[in-house]
Amino acid sequence: MILFLGRNLTMDFFNSALGKNITFLRPAFFIISGFIGIPNIKYYYAFLVFVYIISVLANTAVMAAIYLDHNLRTPKYIAVFNLALVDLLGNSAMVPKVLDIVLFNHPHISYNDCLTFLFFCYVFLSMQALNLVALSYDRVMAIVYPLHYQLKVTHKLMFSLIASFWVSAITFILIAVGLLTRLSFCESVVIKSYFCDHGQMYRLACNDYTPSYVIAKILPALILWLPLTIVLLSYLCICYALAKVATVRERMKGFKTCTAHLSLVAIYFLPILITFTLGANIEPNARIINLSLTSVFPPMLNPIIYVLQTREIKESLRKLLRIIKRYKIRKVK
Repeated sequence: MILFLGRNLTMDFFNSALGKNITFLRPAFFIISGFIGIPNIKYYYAFLVFVYIISVLANTAVMAAIYLDHNLRTPKYIAVFNLALVDLLGNSAMVPKVLDIVLFNHPHISYNDCLTFLFFCYVFLSMQALNLVALSYDRVMAIVYPLHYQLKVTHKLMFSLIASFWVSAITFILIAVGLLTRLSFCESVVIKSYFCDHGQMYRLACNDYTPSYVIAKILPALILWLPLTIVLLSYLCICYALAKVATVRERMKGFKTCTAHLSLVAIYFLPILITFTLGANIEPNARIINLSLTSVFPPMLNPIIYVLQTREIKESLRKLLRIIKRYKIRKVK
């Protein structure tokens, strides 16, 4: 659904930007071959269905709790709401299309659909990392400047921060996808990945792909390593501030407020770091499975972690469930 709604708008933008007098060799379709030949892959498909269902239910529950509970209309929970939204949209863009490609034996994907698929997947993956920066800013302000937290972390500031992240992610990925439209594909159209992977696509081109190669080196630094660096620096500031607190109990109490965010950071970045660090030592099929898990697993776990580790959301969900239960009882009567 997301791919269908965005396809025409995205491609109209690229075509108008390129001009009418430029001609490139564009294939009618690409072939996604990432999961072909992996033994017992049908069990992984069943796992993907389970992950997607839990992701939709959990993220929807978190968004509903934050939207309906006026006590959660705080800057922090604006960022949590955005993370749940990004997780929901990210898995909705990725998992149904992957299942359609591999489970229903539809490996062919049209040129325009492939670029649109790439655009949405990369935007939502980028926003997951950038949203962790917004949450780390909230934690730094709450612990390092507790007396000025209400003044420094406002609704307007958080909305502005998240909006700037959306604009940045969309701009970066539009540039990457726009450069792909300047490539000619006159030989292979087989993408050895589980989705329309940017790196796999530009390497198939038969003309000069230097601009795409350069952007492929810049993008990970901007949407992965820079956010991770900012998060790590923020926790250095938090640790320094907590070290000056008098009692161990107060330190533990302050650090406990960061456990949910730290769990999200670990779940998102650790698998990526492991996969890219081991690099060529990972067998190709295992690498594809690992990368696909890093794409779909965090959006399922993020809302669960926040529900389990955040008292306010648990209480809000309990209230919501009680209201639903009372409504059903009245309806029956």
